[in-house]
Amino acid sequence: MNSKKDNPFKLNRNFIHLNMLLINNFKYKTMNNKLLYFVLAPIILFGCGTAGKKQVEEIEKPKYEESWESLARHNEEPDWFQDAKFGIYFHWGVYSVPAYGDEWYPRWMHFESRDEYKHHLKKYGHPSEFGYHDFVPMFKAENFNAEEWAELFKKAGARFAGPVAEHHDGFSMWDSDVTPWNAKDKGPLKDITGELEKSVKSRGMKFITTFHHAKNLQRHDSIPSGPRNLPYRNSHYPFFKDMPPSKDDPELSYLYGNIPEDQWFEEVWFGKLKEVIDKYQPDIMWFDSWLDQIPESYRQKYCAYYLNEAQKWNKEVVIVRKQDDLPLDVSVDDLEKSRKNELGEKVWMTDETVSTGSWCYTENLQIKPTKDVLHVLIDIVSKNGVLLLNISPMANGTIPEDQKNVLLTMGDWLAEYGESIYETRPWYTYGEGPTKEPEGHFRNREEFLKIKYSAADIRYTTKGDVIYATLLGWPGNNTDVILSSFSKKEWENSREIKNVSILGSGQQIKYTVDDGGLKITTPDAPVNEMAVVFKIEME
Repeated sequence: MNSKKDNPFKLNRNFIHLNMLLINNFKYKTMNNKLLYFVLAPIILFGCGTAGKKQVEEIEKPKYEESWESLARHNEEPDWFQDAKFGIYFHWGVYSVPAYGDEWYPRWMHFESRDEYKHHLKKYGHPSEFGYHDFVPMFKAENFNAEEWAELFKKAGARFAGPVAEHHDGFSMWDSDVTPWNAKDKGPLKDITGELEKSVKSRGMKFITTFHHAKNLQRHDSIPSGPRNLPYRNSHYPFFKDMPPSKDDPELSYLYGNIPEDQWFEEVWFGKLKEVIDKYQPDIMWFDSWLDQIPESYRQKYCAYYLNEAQKWNKEVVIVRKQDDLPLDVSVDDLEKSRKNELGEKVWMTDETVSTGSWCYTENLQIKPTKDVLHVLIDIVSKNGVLLLNISPMANGTIPEDQKNVLLTMGDWLAEYGESIYETRPWYTYGEGPTKEPEGHFRNREEFLKIKYSAADIRYTTKGDVIYATLLGWPGNNTDVILSSFSKKEWENSREIKNVSILGSGQQIKYTVDDGGLKITTPDAPVNEMAVVFKIEME
């Protein structure tokens, strides 16, 4: 506890002691005027005591109260976050051990209609006899190396990185005193989050922790609902008789969320967040769905605690939400596996994964081509967004080579052309071209997955007096490219162009401006096949 809070009069005494010295000095110099001393001393002491008390109150009074009105006074989209554009996180935990289906294996292994149940029955036995908790000792993470991971993220061009601190499954990836089910006490026997925090921050990156544990509480409404018409929709673990999640076991209850609701909100949901804030000082805290199942008072309590602690650290931090679970004047909006098809007025985020399927590692996981992942980043940034890219390490702590290759190839592109991404802001239009993203959010994820961009798709960003036009492919050698957004008819506040160049090319670029826009002729050799950037400098 803060010593000033332990003894609120300590600072006052220091002020009084200092001023007694001044008074004594004054007394010895005015021995012939004792009356003046006795008149001034109480006045000075009273004034110092009052000033000290006021300063203590100013130091101790939290800036943010537990109300949306008060919390809205914080800057939810600080400049460093708007500048960063690209971060990496990873779904990695006990669910990586079975490596089957996806990260929801802990839930689906209990439903007889699911493939996960049939797989579990065949390989491990009935879930009542081999429960999810029995996977924990198998999650050893023996190849995990925080320094190597952080270096990979840095080379990939990420400006922030960090773990899924806890998924729906109730296993904490840090050294926790709240729950026995944590990576330091069980499984890896390592403080995964703590090691990563040091490695990530030491490389100048910001640190993100993500939380999905709002769904971990056992909510016992068994009425089937949702698209699959399955029971316990708002609980990750179903409360089936004779299964481990329904056992009256004090230790298992902390994994399976079988705890009285009021106790769980305070001790587990809020307690875990507070613990991570206190131990690791994350720059970004990101929340998955089901946050609407947490009482509003607890959401406000968390936000106030995080923001007040950040004030003490002298840091601007970011809270990211999904759906409508937090006000947007307090948080940044996140779109899962989807993105906007227009320019966003406020900064927003997409969380996307490097694979075409599961978020966690599974056997035969299909990895996207680097070009597709890069195009998603460029599209998002042009619309005032930030990409949070997920990778899927194996249970032993190995990041597969195909995933590494995607990250390193993206990093090579960003090292060469990153000035069109980092520290940029949107132009008056995000771009032009034939490819249009669908409306909607996660429900249209399959449609987003089908999108393939081409050199005919152009995305814009700007920085100072420079406009960057990025073509999502190479249009061909000695080919004329028309940027219609530069036509005076389209660009209301058009300016004169001073120079046009292509990043990564030393060739002189030919260009003209007419009523149709800016016409640029490409060089006689390809610059980059994935995406090429025109740098347009304005007068």
